Amino acid sequence: MPCWTLKRYGTADIRVCKSRASIFMGGVFDYVAMVSCKEVVGIDAKDAIRISGALGAVVNFSLDRYWAFQKVDSPVGGQVWKFISVVLGSILLKSEATPFVSQVFGIDYKVGRLAVELVVSLGFNYPLQRYWVFR
Repeated sequence: MPCWTLKRYGTADIRVCKSRASIFMGGVFDYVAMVSCKEVVGIDAKDAIRISGALGAVVNFSLDRYWAFQKVDSPVGGQVWKFISVVLGSILLKSEATPFVSQVFGIDYKVGRLAVELVVSLGFNYPLQRYWVFR
């Protein structure tokens, strides 16, 4: 069931919906920061993705810990180190895959980034955050 329907959800369903919203908000922040770094500041695409990924991670961690998974009773230290390792993997995947995808398919880095973001967010970030970081 989609998160936006009016049907009543259980706790697990609401958590998934909140996590999706958190991923989306962190992703939007990340994407805007990437474009700003590349287009306004003039940083190359890989470095812009690395910088924006770190900034977006702060937004995403805060939303996941305090809002989506509500795991404030767990020590933040353990969550932060696990989260950082997931973020580093995510940033590496995105910064390497985006230029590759853009070049192979002959598309702008902004479009390539959206495709890569979708795959990395759903196939890498969510499972690791849900079942390892915020378990």
